[in-house]
Amino acid sequence: MMYNFSPAALAARIDRLLDSVLPQQRLVGAVVLVHHRGQQVYCRAAGLLDREAQIPMRGDALFRLASVSKPIVSTAALALVGQGRLGLDDPVARWLPYFAPRQADGAVAAMTVRHLLTHTAGLDYGFFQPPGGAYARAGVSDGMDAAPVTLAENLRRLATVPLAYAPGERWAYSIATDVLGAVIEQAAGMPLAHAVAHLVTAPLAMRDTGFVAADPARLAVAYADRTDEKTPPRRLLDEGEDHLPFLDGMAGFTLSPARARDAQAYASGGAGMVGSAPDFMRLLETLRQGGAPLLPPALARQMGESQTGELALPFWPGRGFGLGFTVLTDPLAAATPESAGSWRMGGTYGHSWFVDPAQELSVVAFTNTALEGMAGPFVMELCQAVYGGEQNP
Repeated sequence: MMYNFSPAALAARIDRLLDSVLPQQRLVGAVVLVHHRGQQVYCRAAGLLDREAQIPMRGDALFRLASVSKPIVSTAALALVGQGRLGLDDPVARWLPYFAPRQADGAVAAMTVRHLLTHTAGLDYGFFQPPGGAYARAGVSDGMDAAPVTLAENLRRLATVPLAYAPGERWAYSIATDVLGAVIEQAAGMPLAHAVAHLVTAPLAMRDTGFVAADPARLAVAYADRTDEKTPPRRLLDEGEDHLPFLDGMAGFTLSPARARDAQAYASGGAGMVGSAPDFMRLLETLRQGGAPLLPPALARQMGESQTGELALPFWPGRGFGLGFTVLTDPLAAATPESAGSWRMGGTYGHSWFVDPAQELSVVAFTNTALEGMAGPFVMELCQAVYGGEQNP
């Protein structure tokens, strides 16, 4: 199938969408980038960076990345694998002797680096659990709150909770990338923030990306979805902690927007980074084009191939999981125009992105409105706008 990804066609389709959702107050602001065949074919900063101060969104705005952190940190781990300093099948216990969670039957888990990268490690997220669940009782941070805890202490708390399943038995989105961050620290011999800079962001000149906002003046204000059509999105509390519902019977997200400016907050590999849309596009395009200078081509290919076989991914029908993000295996089941083999993920604060290697296409949409920008109708509306349903003869 041939699609029209020309700048004019994309501008007509995506601008129409943005010019609709912003007045509807479904989003406060957004930065959307599209690259095709290695060239930028669409770029727009729309809406407001700070609604109360009436500051327009800017193309180099900084966003709290939440789970957009995961592919960045996963790439850092794979860079160490490519250098022969870390093995995909290394036992986690080799690098973190103090981290020895047990299975429900009391057996010490045989957890590997591959399990962490593919989210098959038996771990969970507190926001998936009922209020007052096991992670909350153990004081485990999901990496987005203001808990005054170190990474090592958080993992010690995590290790006191029995695993949800034996490693490799199932797939479950989880805090595994935080554990991976601690492994990276040991394998690289430096704090995670320094390791990610050395292995990923510095080589790609991603100067806006790190675990603390590089320029607080460019940091987009965080908002939560409107509760009805008459109510605008709610500004998330900047000091202390705020809460977002997830699904009925689950604890929901505990967020501290101020964490993005707190150099003392622990470096959460799964949720703690801050960065810009152009920086993240640079990483996606690097991976799509073979991984150099970060990864050898074979490892970059493996990163973008499903590693989870027949394991089902809740919330993501038709998708498997690679070494850091989802991989589309069945476009019909996923009800998407993306090509089989496409990569996709999002971030709690309002982000989505995808790469369609078959179409040589990369798309980044960072917004400051949760959860619409990550899991609301806007995500599929943008995908449809990119592909357009327009076929060329």
